[in-house]
Amino acid sequence: MPQRSHASQAQRSLLILLLLGDTLVSFLGLSLAYWLRFETPLRKIGIEALQANYFDYLPLIYLGTLFFVGSFGVLAAYDARLLLRPHRGLSILMRGVFFWVLAFLGVSLALKFEPAISRLFVLFASATTLLLLSLWRWLFHESVSRSHLRDELAQTVIILGWSKEATRLVEAIQVDANHPYDVRGFVSSHQHDSGNAALRHLGAIGDLDNVLSTVHPSILVVADLELNREQLVQVAALCERHYVAFKVIPSFFQIFVSGLRLQTISGVSILGIEALPLDSLPNQLIKRAIDILGGMVGLIGSLPIMLVLAYLVRRESPGAVIYRQVRVGLHGRPFTIYKMRSMRLDAEAQSGARWAVKDDPRRLKVGAFMREWNLDELPQFWNVLKGDMSLVGPRPERPELIAEFEKQIPHYNPRHTVRPGLSGWAQVNGLRGDTSLVDRVKYDLYYIENWSVWFDFQIMLLTFARRKNAY
Repeated sequence: MPQRSHASQAQRSLLILLLLGDTLVSFLGLSLAYWLRFETPLRKIGIEALQANYFDYLPLIYLGTLFFVGSFGVLAAYDARLLLRPHRGLSILMRGVFFWVLAFLGVSLALKFEPAISRLFVLFASATTLLLLSLWRWLFHESVSRSHLRDELAQTVIILGWSKEATRLVEAIQVDANHPYDVRGFVSSHQHDSGNAALRHLGAIGDLDNVLSTVHPSILVVADLELNREQLVQVAALCERHYVAFKVIPSFFQIFVSGLRLQTISGVSILGIEALPLDSLPNQLIKRAIDILGGMVGLIGSLPIMLVLAYLVRRESPGAVIYRQVRVGLHGRPFTIYKMRSMRLDAEAQSGARWAVKDDPRRLKVGAFMREWNLDELPQFWNVLKGDMSLVGPRPERPELIAEFEKQIPHYNPRHTVRPGLSGWAQVNGLRGDTSLVDRVKYDLYYIENWSVWFDFQIMLLTFARRKNAY
């Protein structure tokens, strides 16, 4: 299975570092503003005769820090493409500070904070925080651009076919050493494709599957305006299988009517799939924070139940009570899943890998009870804490089954763009065990496209209420 790229991991790590740095610097900027307003001769400026204590103001400084980081998040200051584009990040900072002034003053006036917010403090805070954030981000970007990470951060691109727009795109990228995209080569769709003399010819369109396996690009851009619908669908399916973003140069509005987002790369318009909710770093961090908290509470709270179940399993069927199995997780990475054993030790000795069915003769007596109430899944709170799984997401499958599903079911691999879950939208709607896999995938994709924190909580509440096909 394809592995998550090192570039993607580097981007995520740097964005988290940038977010933490912004948080700390915003706090320092607000603290400096307090000092300027109340602890220096500047306190005499203005008509406000406010007396303040730093520790009384501290909750407001914490709140102001959250408002700053939230403003930057709303304005997409943590887009991975900005890691190599510091000048664009500066304009976002300026807009974020302006947005912060309006939001912070508005909320403080509406809620009537105590102590009262000094308007001069807000003015000083906007100036000091913008100055410190600009300095911090300049140092951050300079460090990144001078390190080995610069080459790793660029998203790798291959181009299918050739056109004048492709020539413009490649030339714009090649002249900019800090461009967030790196074109690795092109794949010819016709014999007359000449490409670019500076680009490597990676093969013909018939070799695309092998090219994607070898090069591991982040993005494939279709530049051939003569490819028909069937060819485009085949190319999109290959990209899906290899976890490659599929983009087209926009002459295909008549083919793709919805679900596409127009973006510009160095002046060239490119169409691609609309960004999903969990593509956003803030959403990823929120979901992971809920997973860590829920995983800790779930693991500690379920420990007495697991001890009782372990005793019952061991009494009915001597042997290991925790069942380990390899499943496929985020970006196709295999991981070891943990379950309370609900079947005989030799359950798959003759049949091999297959789903459980109603009245499955392989089940233990206590196993039937555990499966009905999802209690065999309790050890997976440990998988959630480790980061292999989430509390909510598509259920993970075994590699040997996935090898067949990828061939039989369209759009199967996008399930692996999020962490698998203890429970999922398909499962709470009765799609588990020996049920329609096509329907299950549809429900999983609906969840991925419509994720929200509330949706996750809704699924958690329904997990124990709905037990249809739990066997």
